[in-house]
Amino acid sequence: MSENNCPLHYTMNLIGTKWKPLILFHLLEYPLRSGVLQKHISGISNKMFTQTVRELEMDGLVARKVFPVVPPKVEYRLTDKGKSLENILRSMDQWGATFYKD
Repeated sequence: MSENNCPLHYTMNLIGTKWKPLILFHLLEYPLRSGVLQKHISGISNKMFTQTVRELEMDGLVARKVFPVVPPKVEYRLTDKGKSLENILRSMDQWGATFYKD
C-alpha cells in the first residue's frame, strides 16, 4: 500500500501535529470561544493557534463561528467529522493517564 492510499497516513496528516489533537480534545464537550480554547492549550503561541485552527477548519474537523459583536467573538466547535475522532482522542488521553509519570 503506498503512502498516498494508506488510511493511517491520511489520519496522521489530519491530526498528527503537536497541537491538533489538543485542540480537538478540548472541543469534545462543547464549543469554546477562541480565547478560552487557547488558554486550555498550554504553550501554544497566538500564531500557532491561529494556523492550527485554520488547518483544522480547512480539513473539515472544526467549524468557526463569528458573532457580529464588538469586540469580535469567535467560537469553535467540532464538526461531525471532528466528533468522529472522539474515541481516538479519549483513548490517547487514557493511555497518557496510564503511563504519564511526574
